[in-house]
Amino acid sequence: MDRETAEKMHGGGLYLPTDGDLLKEQAVCLDLLYDYNHLKPSRGEEKRALLEKMFAEIGEGCYIETPFYANWGGKHVHFGSHIYANFNLTLVDDTHIYVGDHTMIGPNVIIATGGHPVFPSLREQEYQFNLPVHIGRNCWIGAGAILLPGVTVGDNTVIGAGSVVTKDIPADVVAVGNPCQVMRPIGEKDREFYSRGRRIDPDLL
Repeated sequence: MDRETAEKMHGGGLYLPTDGDLLKEQAVCLDLLYDYNHLKPSRGEEKRALLEKMFAEIGEGCYIETPFYANWGGKHVHFGSHIYANFNLTLVDDTHIYVGDHTMIGPNVIIATGGHPVFPSLREQEYQFNLPVHIGRNCWIGAGAILLPGVTVGDNTVIGAGSVVTKDIPADVVAVGNPCQVMRPIGEKDREFYSRGRRIDPDLL
C-alpha cells in the first residue's frame, strides 16, 4: 500500500478499504489464514510456523484454536508469550491489536479495530477508520466479549462473558456488562476463593 493510505489506515483517518492494492495485499494474508484453519490440531509445528508468518509479532507458547478469523489474517496483531485463544476468535485487525503475556481469550470473542462514520453519505461511500486496541498482561477476556475500536484493558483485568467494552478498563479489576463497567477491584477475597465459595489451596499461591 502507498504511504498516504498506510498513514490513514493506522492513524485513525478515513480511507477506502476497497482500494485494489489493499485488497490484493489482504488476499495474501487471508490465504495464510485459510491454510491455518485447515491444518489438523496434531500438526502443531506447522501451525506455529504459519502464525509466525501471519502475525506482526507472536511470542512463545501461544495457541489459537480453529476456526480463527481475522480481516488481515493477523498481519497487524502483536501477541506476547503464553497467550491462549479459544474457538471462534474474531480479530478485525485493520490496524494494530496488542495483547500482553499470559492473557486468556474465551470462545467467540471479537476484538475490533475498524469502524465506519455515523454520517450516512460517508458510510454509503464505504469509508472506514481504525483505532488500535490494547489488552494488558495476564488478562482474562470472557466468552463472547466484544472489544470495540480504540479501547485499552489494563493488566490482570477480567472482562466478564458477554461484555461489550466501549471504553478503557483499568488494571486489576473485574468488569462486566453492556456497556462494560468496573464491578469491583481484584482483592484478598480472590486470593482466598476461586469460584462460588471454592477455596484456593494456599500451596498454589
